[in-house]
Amino acid sequence: MLKGVHFLLTYMCNFECDHCFVYSGPTSPGTFTKRQIENVIDELAEIETAEWVYFEGGEPFLFYPLMIEGIRIARSNGFKVGVVTNAYFATTAEDAEIWLRPLVELEISDLSISDDPLHHGEGKENPARLLIAAAKKIGMPASSISIEKPAVAAPKAGIQEKGEPVIGGDTMLRGRAVEKFAEGLPTRKPEELKECPYEDLVYPKRVHIDSYGNVQICQGISMGNCWETTLSALVQGYDAQKHPICEPLVRGGPIRLLEEYRLDLKDRYVDECHLCYAARVALLDKFPEYLAPRQVYGLE
Repeated sequence: MLKGVHFLLTYMCNFECDHCFVYSGPTSPGTFTKRQIENVIDELAEIETAEWVYFEGGEPFLFYPLMIEGIRIARSNGFKVGVVTNAYFATTAEDAEIWLRPLVELEISDLSISDDPLHHGEGKENPARLLIAAAKKIGMPASSISIEKPAVAAPKAGIQEKGEPVIGGDTMLRGRAVEKFAEGLPTRKPEELKECPYEDLVYPKRVHIDSYGNVQICQGISMGNCWETTLSALVQGYDAQKHPICEPLVRGGPIRLLEEYRLDLKDRYVDECHLCYAARVALLDKFPEYLAPRQVYGLE
């Protein structure tokens, strides 16, 4: 069942990336407190299958002391820890090492660093490269995350192109990516989008939790609020067949959301994420408890 929790330590970020799932930016509100982190970790310890804790955002290094304390709390409870960052602070190799040494001392298991044109432009030298080099120098496990803007993929050599155009790139059309990237891409009929190909909605292996208590199975799809019901109770009581959003998605993908709730969405859509996101936006007021937070839909 559940293997780990990803803390959205903050929605604030020094970047405002076009592909951001959660509409992070310099003015985005919502940051954990130490006590909230402790409460989640205490509850996570009650879930026998849980092994991992990640700290991400937004940009977790913007709240460096809180992030370090969160890592310490997670490690003291026996969890493996990972951190996701855009490396904005790595202005020199020497400075990057200074920021990383406390994480080495806490023995984190993974540092994932965003290194792509969407974050740092096309230049070969950027903060992400400096941070990766610094991490390797001091023996920290580190890897890069490279996200590409969605585009029409060229057919492979020697293979005749058939059927609908293929969309390349790693960006999923959720959150801000919908308004920034969807226009101009090849589309499909809603009736063709019959599955959720990216998330295990029946047996989720990880959830994202924000400082408002939203326990997200996928960005913007919540199983409940852990400030109102304990995390362990939410996880143990979760049943996709009783969830008003997950049940149709499991049964027949995004098109089932349209059919189940008689949504009048007549447009064509790029892919499953695009249609699912559009359907969820249309259902926000009907299911505010399960389609949360509104931040992820660009509405807070």
